[in-house]
Amino acid sequence: MTKVTTVRLDEALTEQLDALAASVDRPRSWLIEQAIKRYLEEQAWQVQAIQEALADLRSGKAELVPHEQVMQRLETKLTAKLAQ
Repeated sequence: MTKVTTVRLDEALTEQLDALAASVDRPRSWLIEQAIKRYLEEQAWQVQAIQEALADLRSGKAELVPHEQVMQRLETKLTAKLAQ
């Protein structure tokens, strides 16, 4: 079952959407649906990864590393790489 949803887009984006729809011979609504599906899949993956990381942190399987320590490690690796 489908449901009608209204989306406001700026004119330039609408023109790009219409041009793509014409080039692939699909309606604008199909392209919008495909874009939203991809976005939701991407966000779901990220949310799941964050939830898993938080669960690992809460259970003690993971630990927090201070920002300064991360930056020091990266700087050390970068310096070594640039020295090669």
